[in-house]
Amino acid sequence: MSYTAGIDIGASYAKAAVIDRDGRLLGYSVRRSGTDFELSADAVLKDALYEAKVEPEAIERIFATGYGRKNVPMAADARTEIACHGWGCYHYFPWAITVIDIGGQDNKVIKLDEAGRRVSFKMNRKCAAGTGAFLEEMAVRLDLDLESLNGRAEVAEEEVILGSFCTVFTATEVLEKIRAGHRVRHIVKGLFRSVIKRVLEMDSLSEKVVMTGGVVEHNPFLATMMAETIGREVLLPPHPQITGALGAALLAREAG
Repeated sequence: MSYTAGIDIGASYAKAAVIDRDGRLLGYSVRRSGTDFELSADAVLKDALYEAKVEPEAIERIFATGYGRKNVPMAADARTEIACHGWGCYHYFPWAITVIDIGGQDNKVIKLDEAGRRVSFKMNRKCAAGTGAFLEEMAVRLDLDLESLNGRAEVAEEEVILGSFCTVFTATEVLEKIRAGHRVRHIVKGLFRSVIKRVLEMDSLSEKVVMTGGVVEHNPFLATMMAETIGREVLLPPHPQITGALGAALLAREAG
C-alpha cells in the first residue's frame, strides 16, 4: 500500500494530512507555524505519519499548500490554497458547492461546479477584519481565551451591533461597548456577526455552502449563525482546519 501526504503551511498554523490510495484520512497534525516554516512542515508531517502508523518511505508523494508552501523541501510540488481547500471540501461534498474558508489572515469564497471544477473565487482585501487574526485581537481586548469565544456566543441572548470595518477601529468600538455596560457574551456574538458580514460582502453564496478553516473548527457557532443569516443549511467537513492539507494530499494522489 502506498500513501500520499499534504502539508499546509498557513500564516498561523501548519497542518499535515496522510491518506491512502482510496482517499481515506489516516492521520493528521496541527501546530503553530512559528518562525521556521521548514521546521514546522517537518514536525507536522512526522506527527501525522505517527498517527497514521505509516513509515516515511511508504509516502509516494507530498504536495504543499498555504502561505509557506515554498518552504516545504520534502514536497514534490505545490498547489494553491484555492485549489486545495476547494478539492478538500469537494471530497466530502461532491456537488456544486460554495466554499467559505476563514483563515488566520484571509478569507476566501470558492465556487465549484458539479465536477469539482473551480468556477470562481474571491479573497478578502488586505485588511484582516473578519479573519482569525481579527478574532484573536478581539479576544485580547476582551481579556478572554480565544477558545472561549464560541461558548460565549452560543449562550448570548442578543448581540451588540458593531459598525467598524477595520480591526483597529473595532477594537476601540469594543472598548466603548464594554464601558457602556454591554455583556461580554453579547459583544462576542456581535464580533461573530461582523465576521459573517465581511464574508457576505465578498460574493453571493450560491449552491450548497461549505465552511472550512481553523476559525470554524474552533468556532462552529459561526456556521450556525451563517445558516440563520442565509436561510439554509451550512455544511462542515469532518476536520475543517486540515481541509487544505487534505486537498493537497488528494491532489498528490491524483498526480500519480
